[in-house]
Amino acid sequence: MESLWSKSVEMPEFSRLDEDLEIDAAVIGGGMAGLLTAYKLREKGVDAVVLEADRICSGQTKNTTAKITCQHGLIYDRLIDAFGERRARQYAAANLRAIGEYEEIIRKEKIDCSFKRLPSYLYTQNEEKFLNREYEAAKRLGIPLTLINGSPLPFSVKKSLCFENQAQFNPLEFTAEISKRLKIYEKTKVMSAEKGILKANGKTVKAKNVVVATHYPFINAPGYYFLRLHQARSYAVAFENCGKIGGMYYGIDPDTLSFREYGNMIIASGGSHITGEGKGNEFSDIVIKTREIWDGAAEVARWSAQDCMPPDSVPYIGRYSKSTENFYVATGFQKWGMTSSMVAADIISDMVCGVENENAEIFSPQRNISAATGELCRHAVRSVNGLAVKKLKMPKKNSSQLKSGEGDIVRHEGKTVAAYRDENGKLHITNPNCAHLGCRLSFNSELKSWDCPCHGSRFDVDGKLIDNPSVKGLK
Repeated sequence: MESLWSKSVEMPEFSRLDEDLEIDAAVIGGGMAGLLTAYKLREKGVDAVVLEADRICSGQTKNTTAKITCQHGLIYDRLIDAFGERRARQYAAANLRAIGEYEEIIRKEKIDCSFKRLPSYLYTQNEEKFLNREYEAAKRLGIPLTLINGSPLPFSVKKSLCFENQAQFNPLEFTAEISKRLKIYEKTKVMSAEKGILKANGKTVKAKNVVVATHYPFINAPGYYFLRLHQARSYAVAFENCGKIGGMYYGIDPDTLSFREYGNMIIASGGSHITGEGKGNEFSDIVIKTREIWDGAAEVARWSAQDCMPPDSVPYIGRYSKSTENFYVATGFQKWGMTSSMVAADIISDMVCGVENENAEIFSPQRNISAATGELCRHAVRSVNGLAVKKLKMPKKNSSQLKSGEGDIVRHEGKTVAAYRDENGKLHITNPNCAHLGCRLSFNSELKSWDCPCHGSRFDVDGKLIDNPSVKGLK
């Protein structure tokens, strides 16, 4: 199951760390955020290195839908209400700036990555009042946009909010080029990071500054991001034979799809759910809905992404915690990782260089999130359910009852296990509890993986780690 980007781009390879190292800045994580941060640091004269556990862009960057936009769903009305107009304007300005920053790097480095400026639309088929409020809020913050009846999409839409001059690209074509200008070690998994001393591959990296850009922070304390983040999965399918749509589209109604073009294809995405709580029909639902719009749509590729979701809808970008100096974090990008990666690189590189960034305040990880108490409580309930309630329930099913292609928490030889029976009838058995903090896992039948509903770690059917925050696989 490969994304269009993985199918079309061969990424450069880098050696693993095999010696001790002293450096000005160590960036942990070789996705878009980590690579851009290292690139920005290099541009500002800081000697930086990227330490990647696997291959660069092998995590969420390769699974994005690759929209670079300040249009982040129905957000600006909520930001003004929660943070006030001044800080909401910081959010808007930082994301608008990020679009231009991508364009400038692409021009400067002469990167061919299908970068294209075009409008991004919010659309509704039902309720107009939310779009009307979002329009008024975004307009107050100085975002160029228009409110229109209908949309260029080939189906009935009541109203659309058009954010002008946004962008899209091929993320791996972009990162393949900028990575060649950076100092990178692959297959170098950082297992600990204390007071600027990193341990990886049995070697020591001494860094004056440390940036954790690992999608989900793997260091539990200080910071305690596992208490103020949850993870969500979403799904994408690329189709041919759909025609042109002239922009990017995000549906605000429940169970609607988002769209963007790539060459002669349409990428349709949707099916979002909290990790570990999927229905198992996410891909088929996208295919059915897309073919209702374009009868001749032919599937080319399908893939899935995972996003870190902060309770107040704003990424955590800045100091890792109050007690850690020269230690930074970039996480909580929701579904807007490409734009937020550039925002993070801009803010953190300024902080490392001692430069005040005028848009940094709203993104501070130390901000007050009391306005999001309801979401924090829901996250706490999910964690308690995964840590305790589910563990008290004895499995109803025995491993012998599993059908081919089925996975479940079952009884096996007197023990509770996570078991999957593959299409050949072979039984794959692993620990039913997450290696991060011990939450009971759930089986994702769409992706054939064991997912943690508490904090979003994921493992394959044999227990091999797929997604953090866990840093190790299952026993």
